[in-house]
Amino acid sequence: MENISFFEKTPPLKLFFKAAIPGSIGMLASAIYLFLDGVIISRLLGEIAFAAFNMTIPIVVLNFGISDLIGIGSSVSIAILLGEKRFEKASKLFSLSCFIIFISSTLSGVILFFFAPNILHLLGATGELARQSIKYLRVYALFSPLTTCIFAVDNYLRICGKIKFSMFLNIFMSFLCISLEILFLYFFKFELIGAALANCIAFFICTLIAFSQFFKNDSSLKFCNFKIEYTYLKSIFTNGMPTFLNNVASRITNILFNYLLLYLGGVSAVSVYGILMCIEAFILPVLYGMCDALQPALGYNWGAKNYSRVKVIEKYCLIASAITSIVTSSIIFLFTEEIASLFIPQRDDTFTLAIPALIIFATTYLTRWLSFAIQSFMSAIGKFHSATFISLCVTFIFPILSIPLLWRLKLTGLWWNSSITSILTGILSLFLLKKLLKSFKLKN
Repeated sequence: MENISFFEKTPPLKLFFKAAIPGSIGMLASAIYLFLDGVIISRLLGEIAFAAFNMTIPIVVLNFGISDLIGIGSSVSIAILLGEKRFEKASKLFSLSCFIIFISSTLSGVILFFFAPNILHLLGATGELARQSIKYLRVYALFSPLTTCIFAVDNYLRICGKIKFSMFLNIFMSFLCISLEILFLYFFKFELIGAALANCIAFFICTLIAFSQFFKNDSSLKFCNFKIEYTYLKSIFTNGMPTFLNNVASRITNILFNYLLLYLGGVSAVSVYGILMCIEAFILPVLYGMCDALQPALGYNWGAKNYSRVKVIEKYCLIASAITSIVTSSIIFLFTEEIASLFIPQRDDTFTLAIPALIIFATTYLTRWLSFAIQSFMSAIGKFHSATFISLCVTFIFPILSIPLLWRLKLTGLWWNSSITSILTGILSLFLLKKLLKSFKLKN
């Protein structure tokens, strides 16, 4: 079983490069796809379609968040079980998790399909904006049982040591999504519904490819008979709750911001916010890929009581996350107009609105890496209370508290919200990490 020697015996720095770099490259491919997704929709379909995309995507991500909860929640326990050499129990937990993902995604798909009009109208979408948003959401709802697994299976591939395979699969999926989207929108002249259809087809194909790996003899995880036990369910939802709450809270915040933006600045303000979210969708997956790729190694070594390795691996993760985030901020500062012009014409009024918003938003990543890396570390070692608290603060508590404090600045206050939240959560994360190290006294 290839992951055993890989996670336990590989020198920490070499382990970092072999795990985090492929993980980051794979997620970078996904980030480029998410960024280009917004650019293609904005350029080929116009401002209303782009606003509809930005209104709807938080709901789509919420649906995928259920799969992410189960995938990450189970992978933490599975990694620790493999570290403890309890292979049969790890495979049972893996099989149960896949079953729960299929059932939950089917139920959520049914709910989203039938209640799509109610949800979008409640968010303030009317007329053409509502029509395109409803169609876009319903495509994802129909494909939900067949596509949501892709956001969990990546965790299982990395646990089995198939890190390069995971990287190439993410690259292929991103390429396939963009290719099909260009085909449907540019050549076939589909509306926004074509973008959703392209993504769902690509997700389904890659899900089949990913699951084929668990039928091979060298896989540490295999499908097997399982029983629905309370201890299994508890471990899944306890460990996965930080990431799930992060997804849910951030999307609720996105939905609230879209509502406030419609009130303060109309469709143009929502479009500018969409640009900011596309940039965030570019950088966060890179950080996620880097930190998440190391979670199996952290969990495995934590389970094996190799605490000195845990400490060294996390140190590399913090350094790399800081460098990545600061470079991103610098790029946004230096190429603000060029980035904005990818989405909207320079003579457009929306372009004028976007420039100061981008400059303010760039300050977020000077500190955002700190809470992200520490939260990922807490999740990997099963410290779910601290990880959950950090998630809620960065995605919901601090953003909501900042709204009334910055309300007098109107739209400018909304642009500053993310940066203020990032600073406050970074300070909180450092405090929680220091408290953990002091109480547990990790060995050198």
